[in-house]
Amino acid sequence: MSGDDIKHILISLGAFASVFGIIYVFLMTRSRERMAMIERGVDASIFSGNDSISPTLKFGMLFVGIAVGMIVGDVLHDNYGFSKGTSFLAMVFLFGGLSLIINFVIERLLARKK
Repeated sequence: MSGDDIKHILISLGAFASVFGIIYVFLMTRSRERMAMIERGVDASIFSGNDSISPTLKFGMLFVGIAVGMIVGDVLHDNYGFSKGTSFLAMVFLFGGLSLIINFVIERLLARKK
């Protein structure tokens, strides 16, 4: 095992430990905050904050937007000479964001009908 192998293993372990640590701290902080609110007698209805009418619609539209962004990024790269990284990243964020905005509009219209 060479020095490069050990370096790659340590970087991988560090990245995994960092992600695990961030998730752990987030969940523990959220749990403590909720327990403190429950002890004070605050209404627990704020914990069920899922106001989305259809979460599958949101994720479906997001993934379709990302796929369309990848296709448009590839077209920009092949036909117009954009750099690959810039075209893919910009189009994925653009179309992903547009799909979430359209989802918001659809959910707002569905909420008005109810």
